[in-house]
Formats: sequence, C-alpha cells, structure tokens
Amino acid sequence: MKKYDVIIIGSGQAGVPLAKKLAKMGKQTAIIEKRWPGGTCVNDGCTPSKALIGDARLAYMARQAERIGLKSEGEVDINILIDRKTKIVENARNGIYKSLREIPNLNLMMGTATFTGEKELRVDYVSGNMEFITADLIFINTGAHAQIPDIPGIKEAGYLTATSIMELRSIPEHLVILGAGYIALEFGQLFRRLGSKVTILEKRERILIKEDEDVANELGTILEEDGAGVITNVQVEKVARTPGGQTVITISNQEGEQQISCSHWLIAAGRVPNTAELNLAKAGIETDDKGYIKTDDKLQTTAPGIYALGDVKGGAAFTHVAYNDHLLVLKNLFEEGNLSAHNRLIPYCMFTDPELGRVGMTEQEAREKGFRVKVAKLQMDQSARGVESGETRGFMKAVVDEYSGQILGAAIIAHNGGEIVSVLQMAMLGGITYETIRNMMFAHPTFSESLNNLFMTLDKKS
Repeated sequence: MKKYDVIIIGSGQAGVPLAKKLAKMGKQTAIIEKRWPGGTCVNDGCTPSKALIGDARLAYMARQAERIGLKSEGEVDINILIDRKTKIVENARNGIYKSLREIPNLNLMMGTATFTGEKELRVDYVSGNMEFITADLIFINTGAHAQIPDIPGIKEAGYLTATSIMELRSIPEHLVILGAGYIALEFGQLFRRLGSKVTILEKRERILIKEDEDVANELGTILEEDGAGVITNVQVEKVARTPGGQTVITISNQEGEQQISCSHWLIAAGRVPNTAELNLAKAGIETDDKGYIKTDDKLQTTAPGIYALGDVKGGAAFTHVAYNDHLLVLKNLFEEGNLSAHNRLIPYCMFTDPELGRVGMTEQEAREKGFRVKVAKLQMDQSARGVESGETRGFMKAVVDEYSGQILGAAIIAHNGGEIVSVLQMAMLGGITYETIRNMMFAHPTFSESLNNLFMTLDKKS
C-alpha cells in the first residue's frame, strides 16, 4: 500500500488549489478524479452555463435594439453557441489537467476512489488497473449531481439535466422545467431568449422559496415579461413519451389534472451528494439523512484527519464556498489559523438578466431572529444609470439593524447585481454602517452610486 502525506478525492474548486499548494509545500500529494479535472464548475456548471447565458443576452439585446430603430432579423444558430461553450470548457479543463501533471510532488490519479478502511483507499483507474493508498490527511471534494425525482414513467420518457441540456444541438420548441430555483430560472430565461417556449413547474406556492416574497415576485414578473410561463402549487403525477417524440407531463393541483405536451423537459429539482461509491462507513464517516457528509466548523468529518469540502458536505452549494473551504483547511492545518465555517458571510448570484445578487439575511430571516429592522428599497427605474442604459427592471433592497445601522443583508435585482452586492458585502465585513454608504462619494453615473439613493429612502421613513 502506497503512503502519501495527503490524499484529495475530487478535483473541484477546493481540491485543485489545495492539491497544488500542498504539493508546492513539499507534501507528497495524490488527487483522484474519476471524470474531468475542474469539477462541476468548469465542466458542467458555472463556466459553460454562463458562456451560454452571455450569448443568449446578445440575442436579447439584438432584439431590444429596435428601440433605436435598428432592426434585427434571423434566428440563433445554437451550434455556434455550443461550439464556443465547448471550446471555453476544454481550454479550462486542459489547463487544469496540464498544471496538475506538471507540479512536483503531485500525482493525478484518473479513477474512482473507495474507502477500504480508516484512511485507506482503493483506486480503480479508468485504465482498468487498481491500487491501494493511504495518507494521514484526506480531503473529500466529490461534489453533487442532479436529483431525479421518482415520477412514474420518467426513466422511459427520458429527461434533461443541467449538464445534458448544454449539449443540445437544436433549440427546444417547448421546454418544460421541473423546479423553480436558481438553475431552473437561469436555464428558463436562457432558452426563452434563444426562441423556446418555456414553462416552469414548481410544487410550492412560489418560485425561489428561500428568498423574500417581494424578491421572488419581482423575478417572476421579469420571467413572464420575457415570455416564460410559471405554474406554482403543482404536482407532477406522471410522464410519458409519445410515438411522435413529444413528452406528455401530467400535472395536478386543486383544480384537478391536466396535461402539458413539450419537446424537451429539464429536471432542476435539487442536487444529491456524490458519496455512493465512497463507502464512507468503512472509514467511520457519517452522513446526514440526505447523504451529505457531516462536518464540524473546521470541516472535519466524524473521522479524525478526514475533511469534506464543497457541495458534498451540504449547505450553500456554490463554487466560491468550495474555494473558501480549501483556504479554511489550509490555514488551519498548515498556517496555525483558527478559521471557522460557522456564520461565514456567503454571497451568491443568480445569473438571470437582471441578476440577483444576494448576501446576508433576508428580511424574513432577520425578523425571525428578533432583529428590529429597517428596510431600504429602490426600484431600478429610479437609478440614473438604470434609466440612461435602459436597464430599469428590478430593485435594490437592504435590511438594516435599526439600532446599530449595520447592514444585515441585501438583495440586488439589477444589471450586474452580483457586482453591486459585493459593495455591501465589503461594508458588512468591515462594519460600515448604512449611513456611511448613504453619504459616501461614488463615481457618477454608476449602478453602485444608486446605493446612496437606496439608503436615502430610510431618511424618508424616520
């Protein structure tokens, strides 16, 4: 059995930088990857989807050019989009693969890892060979995949996932999406802009159930303005494929059953961790009732010396969280740090157009936790830059502690909303009050300058 200093299972956004840094520190490091280096983000998440979303916005903006008298005709050639997306992904993937192969002390193993005992693993290589390895430190960064609900007929009828939908070489005539979270809404707007009829099905009472109701309603309105249909409070009963190639989905609500016929349907109803092949119990690693690996605030599992990073441990499933996870364990284990994953301030962005940039607590969360809050809100049609650029959909919203003036959370639905909310994230980390932002000097005219006006709305309420 070969002994390493460190073993990393999975080459996602935590595994790759951690492996490189530890190898450069002189640690004999093995990183095991069963598919492609780069994880979900590079191969079938952020990188490809945002490339396609960017191209779909070009199509949308071309149609909007009619407001200045510029006529736009013709249809989008999806093959050009897919080829461009694929090239971007392959360049990123190949760059990661090359770097992992070239760094001294780092062994990239292409295969599947399975625990055979405490800190012992069997690696089944894609080549067909097998090897047993061990290390004092092991990091699990295996990610998650699409959850497929147990709906009668689903296996026979077939379906798309967030991965396979980005390989389509024809634009769906009618795309039905099961789920109304971030992935569902991004793909819904993307394919609507490419020319598909889009219908979004959500079993709960509204979309984006984790966001404040006004935020969800605003984004629902924006999607409907773009021509996407949203049906809530609905249950999918069964699905079938017709001889003509159509998918027929039977749904039910209080009014009874009805059928929706579509050319394609996408399952975007949650994710499940990639732990099935790991044989975690053999290593003494416990999981929760959904299969996510249990960790403490230092990201250590129930097995000493074994850590879980990224989506596989549950919680906020974002690339930047995984990357921050690797920094946390690196500093704690090798740089005498004392960082904690508890109560990290996690920003995120949903890349609809306009974007939803979010950080901190929602208004509902703040009130439930007992804060006495003031809520600042500014429609984007009251933003000078918004009006000048024609980007007037959405609003800025911030939740403020009434006593301290500290910003508790924010939701920015705006063009480049993810960039704008980063200003408020830095203010929150630095303890900067809303009054300071209200009075500070921003460059004019920028979208961030409207944060002045956002917090001025609180003056009118006092």
